[in-house]
Order: sequence, then C-alpha cells, then structure tokens
Amino acid sequence: MTSQSPIPVVINGATGKMGREAVKAIAAAEDMTLIGALARNPESLGRDAGEIAGCGPVEVPITNDMEAIYAMASQEKEIPVVVDLTHPDVIYDNVRAAIAYGVRPVIGTTGLTLDQIAELDTFAKKASMGGLIIPNFSIGMVLLQQAAMQASRFYDHVEIIELHHNQKADAPSGTAVKTAQLLSELGKTFNVPEVEETENLAGARGADGGEGIRIHSIRLPGLVAHQEVIFGTKGETYSLRHDTSDRACYMPGVLLSIRKVREFEGLVYGLEKIL
Repeated sequence: MTSQSPIPVVINGATGKMGREAVKAIAAAEDMTLIGALARNPESLGRDAGEIAGCGPVEVPITNDMEAIYAMASQEKEIPVVVDLTHPDVIYDNVRAAIAYGVRPVIGTTGLTLDQIAELDTFAKKASMGGLIIPNFSIGMVLLQQAAMQASRFYDHVEIIELHHNQKADAPSGTAVKTAQLLSELGKTFNVPEVEETENLAGARGADGGEGIRIHSIRLPGLVAHQEVIFGTKGETYSLRHDTSDRACYMPGVLLSIRKVREFEGLVYGLEKIL
C-alpha cells in the first residue's frame, strides 16, 4: 500500500528502552507521524514522549488511556499502526483491543502462546485486518536464522543459547523459540540420544524447543540481547552468534514493519516474512 500522507503510529510501552528508541526513529521518519504514546509508569504521565526519549519535544504526551488513544487513532484518514513493546502479561489484551479499534498491531513483545496467536489471528481475519509478530527486529538475527536452517542440512545435533539482560520477564526468548521452530519445521529430529541422560539438577539440559532441540537461557546485568546456535558432529562444532550492543539496531526492522503491516490480513509471524 502506498500513501501520500504519513502513517499514524502509536507506541505502547513508549517509556521503556525499546519504546524510547522507537519514539526517536518514528519522529525522524518522513513517512510517519507519532500520534500516541502509552505507558503505565505514573511518573511519565503527561510528559512529552520525545523529551523522555531524548529527541526533543514531539508534542505527544504520555498517557495510560489505551482505549482513548485507539479510538482517536481509528479516526485517522490513513490506517493507523501500533507498535507494542510492553509486557507478556498484557500483550494479548493489548492486541485484541488494537484489532477491535482497527489499529494494525506490530507486536515486539514476546510471550504469546501458540493458542493465543491462533486466537488473535482468527480475530484479525474476522476484522479483515493484519498484524505482525516480530520476536526480533534485527535483520542480523534473520540472517543468523537463515544460516542455521542451511547448516541443519548437514548437522544432526544443535543447541541454542540465548543471553539477555536480567530485566527481561520471559524465558526462553521469543527469538530463541522462533529459531527452534524454524529448525523443527525442516522435517528432522535433532540430538537423538546416544546414552540414557539423567538430570541431576532439574533443567540442566535446558528447555525442549521441539524435535529434540534444547534452549538454554542466561539472564545477567550488562547483557543486552545475544543468541548462539551451536551445531556439532564428530570432530567439529559450528557456531553462529548474534550480539546486540545498542537497541538502535532494531529500528530499521521496526520502521519496515510499520510500513508493511497494512498489507496483510491475519497475523504474520517473523521479520523474515516481510523482508
């Protein structure tokens, strides 16, 4: 879809680390306009979203009245988009509300179950509108996942390690889950055991990501977002790793998602689907 008018955008979670980066990116994008900024932090209410983000005033105050913002957005001439960067506990209800008001969701919050995704997909299709679920907005991560899929043709053993800051609420990360799903869709079972394994401490072998793939989660201050996919065979290992040092790396993916989401019907899962 092409348009002469800027895309109206709402950010839900505008005062978080990703939210502040998104405010700056959207404020700088010539084909977008920030029309709403939502956050639950009472200390931020009424303050200018741009001043909190550090890019100067954007004349959009922080509010916690989601329905009022969505109702306002639904009156826009152009199809509105919300970028949701909130919390796993509220993301399902947030997305249902956005769809109900005709606001296209770009979901950067992880934690939705497969059943919830299916329900939201049905809800979106009934409303004849689309949404995007993007576990990771980094183009580099998409390249890692594509390389992992190629490597899986030659290796039968693989494990995933994901490392994040200790303020991340869910584990394993949505990116690690997505990586495991991509590998498990290739029609083979990995890590067929050669001995009878015993966990002396529960969880020592990580979470089951499907088709025998193990996922290990690390949470430490000082980390941002990191993932390693390790393949092994006799005599060698092959490692693929992606490291994030600045959340600005996600913004090209965020902007691309905002531009693309209005083209779909139903929920589309993964940045690789729109590149």
